[in-house]
Amino acid sequence: MHQLDEYISTGGKLLRCGYTTGTCAAAATRAAAELLLGGVEVPSVVMSVPAGIDVLVEVEEAERGNTWARCAVRKDAGDDPDVTDGVLVVARVSLAENPGVTILGGEGVGRVTRPGLDQPVGAAAINAVPRTMITQEAQEASRAHGYQGGLVVEISIPEGVVLAQRTFNPRLGIEGGISVLGTSGIVRPMSEEALVSSLKLELRVKRATGVNDVLVVPGNYGHDFAVQSLGLSDDRMVSCSNYVGAVLDEAVLLGFRTLLLVGHVGKLVKVAGGIMNTHSRVADCRMEILAAHAALAGATAQDIALIMGAATTDAALDVLDEHGLLTSALQTMVDRLGAVLSHRAGESLQVEAVMFSNKRGTLGMTAGAETLMELHRHGLRLDEGAGETR
Repeated sequence: MHQLDEYISTGGKLLRCGYTTGTCAAAATRAAAELLLGGVEVPSVVMSVPAGIDVLVEVEEAERGNTWARCAVRKDAGDDPDVTDGVLVVARVSLAENPGVTILGGEGVGRVTRPGLDQPVGAAAINAVPRTMITQEAQEASRAHGYQGGLVVEISIPEGVVLAQRTFNPRLGIEGGISVLGTSGIVRPMSEEALVSSLKLELRVKRATGVNDVLVVPGNYGHDFAVQSLGLSDDRMVSCSNYVGAVLDEAVLLGFRTLLLVGHVGKLVKVAGGIMNTHSRVADCRMEILAAHAALAGATAQDIALIMGAATTDAALDVLDEHGLLTSALQTMVDRLGAVLSHRAGESLQVEAVMFSNKRGTLGMTAGAETLMELHRHGLRLDEGAGETR
């Protein structure tokens, strides 16, 4: 098995990155399409992933019929403790009369049974970015061989049914297998001790360069929303991953003046409940916290039952909206979020927050967040025209 030659330095250690299931599915698709359209087995596939790098993925299995071809690659998660490490990801590519690329989920790929997830109810749990990658690889193979017809791509993960029981998929409403995931195409190792050390180091580096006011996001969604939707510069941005409390504590110790947290409601609803490590294996009280704020807004027992049964925070927000409770519930939740953050940070660090969802955009912000956003839009310090907020 070819190993990805990409590493991240965390806690004084080099940890090797791996491939996402989305990358494996796309590579298997390319290999199967090449075999079907060109008649030649390829030992490996070189492809570009959204992270901006080229990766080489070896092909383990290949077979061909008259109108179809099937190839498989083995998932390599690097040094990340991923339950899917080592599983086979299979793509079966078939000729189709209709133009375009149709993507299906086969054995071991879960199916969405509840609203609010990345894919609609009834669809295979193959997320949007992997679908784009699969489509691109199928189209590139078609162009390379001058084929103008359609293709059907069926992704399967034979071990997925068993592995799904070790994930949160059944609780989320994804049944029959695992999900095909990945936003960057590569898996970055998530050793907790090493990751927290890395986050603290990033803060120390920012502080050492004279940064007094820091912008914090949990991950890619927060980064993209802060930059693309809020127009904030990422010059003073650091990631906190799931470790909101650890980053707040370190920011206080390092003497930062302000901290602006921009995060998805799925993360920040937990923080509003006092949960400072938002990883799902530590705590997942999203619906309970949303239900509590719905109750404050006047929700009935029936409304609360619907919220408690929601698969995702977006689905719960839809319930709140349908019953006229959204604005009031979000306001008390954002107020509570601000109070929790301020209590953790103490008086020496001003903490503000912006909460968003991919579906609805900005959901709410604490009282001083707008002023800090102006600071991060224009690269100012508080004493250079953004206005004192304390």
